[in-house]
Amino acid sequence: MQKKLMLLGGIRYLLPAIEAAHKHGIHVITVDYLPDNIAHKYSDEYHNVSILDKETVLKLAQELKIDGILSYAVDPGVVSAAYVAEQIGLPFTCSYEAACTLQDKSRFRRFLADNGFNVPNARGYENAEDALRDFDFFNRPVIVKPVDSAGSKGVTRVDNPKDLPQAIAHALNESHNGHFIIEDFLELDGYQSSADCFSVGGKLVYADYSDQLFDKDAANPYTPALEIWPSTMQQKHQDYLTSELQRLLTLLHCGTGLYNVESRLCKNGKPYIMEVSPRAGGNRIAELQRIGTGIDLIEAEVLKAVGEPIPGIINMPQYDGCYVNDIIHSLQAGTYQGISYDETFQNNHVISEAIYPAFGAPVEAFHGANNAIGSVFLRFVNRQECDSMLVNLSQYIKVNVE
Repeated sequence: MQKKLMLLGGIRYLLPAIEAAHKHGIHVITVDYLPDNIAHKYSDEYHNVSILDKETVLKLAQELKIDGILSYAVDPGVVSAAYVAEQIGLPFTCSYEAACTLQDKSRFRRFLADNGFNVPNARGYENAEDALRDFDFFNRPVIVKPVDSAGSKGVTRVDNPKDLPQAIAHALNESHNGHFIIEDFLELDGYQSSADCFSVGGKLVYADYSDQLFDKDAANPYTPALEIWPSTMQQKHQDYLTSELQRLLTLLHCGTGLYNVESRLCKNGKPYIMEVSPRAGGNRIAELQRIGTGIDLIEAEVLKAVGEPIPGIINMPQYDGCYVNDIIHSLQAGTYQGISYDETFQNNHVISEAIYPAFGAPVEAFHGANNAIGSVFLRFVNRQECDSMLVNLSQYIKVNVE
């Protein structure tokens, strides 16, 4: 019988997972409360249910007799997916309890601290009054963010106490559960990393790191604007993070599956695991990693979800050049008027393009990953060539917004 895979959400980042499922003859069911989302046009079946309502998702999954469930690249649905998988006995990367720990930034920080990981000074809150009374607990500046959002939505750096109420209000506006976290701002030494990793039977077999760059002129300067592979982080720090990630997966009794991992080396000389989510990352991360390494984590995740063997062997990644994800965005709201390329640059370095709005469609200023106009994958021979080109990137790729 044809196996059924339920995907929570309907955003375009689900399309590679749908393609991988269809390649193997898997029936795809997409679920969310937005029937016009693009993924529903490519799935075999759609149901209008909130992915935050885990009991309703469970009831639907039981009625449809699904064989697997994922919240692929969709952060809000991870907890529901883990819950449904555990209740029905389906394969999932981790337990429901572990997913709850990983998906709540406040709870995750406590877990890290309790188990001796490097972790910033942090506390979670439900109301502004408690946070305002606690402000002297932190070392300024601080970062304020929702405990349950992704894509840098709701994130604000606060240097002055008078700006804290506004930052809290912004965080709460982007929160699903009405909770937020405040933590010490950790000054980067080099670049933050965001990459997808993979474990098999609890063993971290694919650990990856990137250099994540930001646009200081963007509406939210903490939203990634460029991602570069492989990372320039010193190997000793990468090895430390890989060892700590393995320790984390062991403590949480994780199994087989995909994780989006954010980490950073800070000026105090310590590497930090910032976030680990049992899902694919946004911004087409696994797609670029597949192009650069030849290892298909997307297919592996889809087949794992429905209990099928993972094809081939997943090893630590090796890149045959320098790969860049240019996250196309606008500095102001307006109407999209297309992208202009330098012809020579396009012919030599552009390897993939995904643009979301139609010509003339409205676009927003770059407040979060959901405001991206698209992404363009670039390849360079080495990091030296990459860096020399990125200095003048706006001359080679121009985003036209009126």
